[in-house]
Amino acid sequence: MKPSFEDLKQELKIKNINLSHQRLKVIEFLTQNRCHPTVDQIFTNLQKDIPTLSKTTVYNTLRTLVASGLVRVITIEDKETRYDIVTENHGHFKCESCGTIFDFPIGIDSMIPGVLSKFVINDKNVYLNGVCPRCLSNLNENK
Repeated sequence: MKPSFEDLKQELKIKNINLSHQRLKVIEFLTQNRCHPTVDQIFTNLQKDIPTLSKTTVYNTLRTLVASGLVRVITIEDKETRYDIVTENHGHFKCESCGTIFDFPIGIDSMIPGVLSKFVINDKNVYLNGVCPRCLSNLNENK
């Protein structure tokens, strides 16, 4: 399920998390831009409307949202931490050509082998890399 801005605001109220203007703008950005943004992308986009916004505020807001279970951290490449508003288990596909990250449904729980049944699993991720259909089409047109 992709949560709405209002759903997330309500969750923050229930968890007694302060609804500051800057925090609400970060949440609004995440719900309107489901591109798995980085801190830099969020900061750059929001700074246009909130010139007093600091990158530290964005980091702190995201840390709070992750700790409260409202946002998920995804690290598809070692050098890049991104944030996902969809917290249910699903997979990610990153196009090596355009860099777009796509969500896809997957039964992650069914993939866990029985030998891990006594382990505590804190995070479940499936990441795939390749070329998306749009980029493949562009490659084929240019041949």
